Amino acid sequence: MLQVNFLKEQKELVIEGLQKRNFKNINLVDEAIQIDENRKKIQFELDTLNAEKNKVSKEIGLLMKDGKKDEAEAAKTKTTEFADRIKELENQKPVVEEELLQILYQIPNIPYEKVKAGVSAEDNEIVFQSHEVQGLGAGNIPHWELAKKYNLIDFELGVKIAGAGFPVYLGKGARLQRALVQYFLDKNTDAGYLEVNPPHVVNEASGYGTGQLPDKEGQMYFVNEDNLYLIPTAEVPVTNIYRDTIIDENDFPVKNTAFSQCYRREAGSYGAHVRGLNRLHQFEKVEIVRIEKPENSYAALEEMVEHVKSILEDLELPFRILRLCGGDMGFTSAMTYDFEVWSAAQEKWLEVSSVSNFETFQANRLKCRYRKDGKTQLVHTLNGSAMALPRIMAALLENNQTTEGIKLPKKVAEYARFEMIM
Repeated sequence: MLQVNFLKEQKELVIEGLQKRNFKNINLVDEAIQIDENRKKIQFELDTLNAEKNKVSKEIGLLMKDGKKDEAEAAKTKTTEFADRIKELENQKPVVEEELLQILYQIPNIPYEKVKAGVSAEDNEIVFQSHEVQGLGAGNIPHWELAKKYNLIDFELGVKIAGAGFPVYLGKGARLQRALVQYFLDKNTDAGYLEVNPPHVVNEASGYGTGQLPDKEGQMYFVNEDNLYLIPTAEVPVTNIYRDTIIDENDFPVKNTAFSQCYRREAGSYGAHVRGLNRLHQFEKVEIVRIEKPENSYAALEEMVEHVKSILEDLELPFRILRLCGGDMGFTSAMTYDFEVWSAAQEKWLEVSSVSNFETFQANRLKCRYRKDGKTQLVHTLNGSAMALPRIMAALLENNQTTEGIKLPKKVAEYARFEMIM
């Protein structure tokens, strides 16, 4: 969430950034500024009336002491009038504050200066590509057919138990999933990330803290009786560890990694592009989260990009890195890099990771700060997938199929403890 003072002091910069995003409701900036002015007027009048009321209350005692009963009674009437107006203003104040908050919740983050204007994925910049890519040719099949052929994943059984988008992994398919999770966690902890095992449900405050609420409310599974949400990613509970926290300056950088199941309704997702593992309602993912001083956050972002890049190099998959344009970035992000792997059988790129810097946008909601020169300042938060499992699995199966079976890359085979799926 952007700070209202920032909207006022940097209004031109804010509007320029929102235009980069192709954001249509720029009028919300002026609305927020106006509501904040109303809030300040209410607060000023409250402070003035309370001061006057206290002053007159003290005078009443002196007037009574001097025997000036009529003047004292007049002063009492005045304090009653003050009290009535104070009560009226105190009732108005939270209404106006809530109105301001709801407006601020609707304004997305401002893109970083390197982010280009754009409307959709077609406007994203390719900043790196590992290989020239091509289809596998005749006789090669997509991962959902490979999964059935080698009894690795049963999509129909998942439909029977829960519904579409909840696959059941079997045998070497389940073992391969477990191996990938362990490898990703080991890779992250070796890079200095502290492993945490967070809850898979969060309360409303946590959803608002990282920006999933109210922006993605319709995409989250909700447990009505308990007012809890199933997490869409471990980013949400892990980042909320630091909600309402002042971090010691000596504790930077804060680096966490976590494995979790992820739950997403994916409302409105239909068609061939969601077939197999391409888009699921439940999937496994390993996440990395960092909290940094503002001056270090973009160096940290590039370090995270290099870290995810090294994972994909170990997996020996063709991949590319894109810097997202303003119109394709998430609501909370200031800059995002997407990683895509090449699906050889489907002959298309599949997103497997997003690495983002949110600057102070989440921290302002979280009230996550650090103390510098005796003053508290907002931190910068960052996160990335390292990695999301389903499309990695799809690409591993499709890109490594041979006439004998599926031959796993060396690093994957080391963790899975088998080289071939036959």
